[in-house]
Amino acid sequence: MRKLILAISVLALGASVAQADVVKEREALMKERGKLVGSLAKVVKGEQEFDAAAVLTALKALEANAEKTDIEALFPAGSDTGDTEASPKIWEDMNGFKAAEEKYLQATKAASAAAPADVDALKAQVGAIGKSCGGCHETFRLKKS
Repeated sequence: MRKLILAISVLALGASVAQADVVKEREALMKERGKLVGSLAKVVKGEQEFDAAAVLTALKALEANAEKTDIEALFPAGSDTGDTEASPKIWEDMNGFKAAEEKYLQATKAASAAAPADVDALKAQVGAIGKSCGGCHETFRLKKS
């Protein structure tokens, strides 16, 4: 009986650690997105000079970030608790969440394929990316208090 209780305790602890790891992994992915979008926003706002090669590199990195986002792996059942900004709405409407992520992926692909040649073209692409980010955050992210 003691071995059974010990085994259950070890499994429970392992599941808890795994949930914490997945939360950290998805937070890291989202922080990477934020930094990349932030670097593009500086160009759009005129805080940084437009450099077509650097812009395209950032857009390609955003696309790669979106492509490596595995919703099933990063948002498993039970990972909605603890220190996370993920809204329970993700698990209530997983199909809607996946659709929002797909919309973001398509926006990043379109932006990198367009390879903006100037700030005005970049503004349009960053606007589409920002709209998909904002829409997802509005529905599927808890606001910090």
